[in-house]
Amino acid sequence: MSDSSDAIRVEIRGRVAWATIDHPPMNLLGADLLGALLGLVERMEGDEDTRVLVLRSADPDFFIAHGDVETIATVPTDPVAEAQELPFTHRILERLRRLPQISIAQIEGYARGGGSEVSLACDMRFAAREKAVFGQPEVPLGILPGAGGTARLTRLVGRARAAEIILGGDDFSADEAERYGWINRALPPDELGRFVARLAERIASYPALTLLEAKRVIQGISDESIERDLLEEQRAFDRLMSDPRSERVARMARFLELGIQTRVGERKLADACETLGET
Repeated sequence: MSDSSDAIRVEIRGRVAWATIDHPPMNLLGADLLGALLGLVERMEGDEDTRVLVLRSADPDFFIAHGDVETIATVPTDPVAEAQELPFTHRILERLRRLPQISIAQIEGYARGGGSEVSLACDMRFAAREKAVFGQPEVPLGILPGAGGTARLTRLVGRARAAEIILGGDDFSADEAERYGWINRALPPDELGRFVARLAERIASYPALTLLEAKRVIQGISDESIERDLLEEQRAFDRLMSDPRSERVARMARFLELGIQTRVGERKLADACETLGET
């Protein structure tokens, strides 16, 4: 059985849902893709038969590139009230994290910024060696990871490594991400799909109630205060978006002028982060 949205196609095979992101030119995380993710989450929340969700990309070069910098750059710098509840993006990704299904991200290309953060909301992450690239480039752009990158990544890799990733703004290979605990495993590209399929089908063969209870306990141990931390992340993000001392408008303009938000330019994003403050 299959279904689709404009940006995510869903195919159900047995008790596994295969959700394929297909949002050219490079799966930017903007309103359209967030809307498709919301639709996927809503569908899975109401699906009592599916036990595993695999999130992957139709584009071999991009899982999800990152948030749409062109859109973020146009957000006014007007002061905003301190957030008292989680905003739209956080709510979607929290619902993804809390799905009754076991969620697996299969990553074969770039997964920076919002792309990394979507994968962090999944239960497991597996990536292709020499193809997958991870990064959190928000700080060089004058903001910070605003979709769970501080709260979830720090829980996975620890404070020191999270500081290196977030404050350094550099790229990390699949092997480096595996060593840091960012992902579960880095696998050869020709083995990744088979590995994920076998694992997904294996898990899907187990009792649904057992999977649900086990997932609930695992998440409860590691994420007891995550909503508090996500809210603090949002408040810090809002301050950077509205503070007149922030450099984010100029840095994002420079990012776009350099042509980084293109399929070719994305490959040089990490290097460009070092020059965004130059005039």
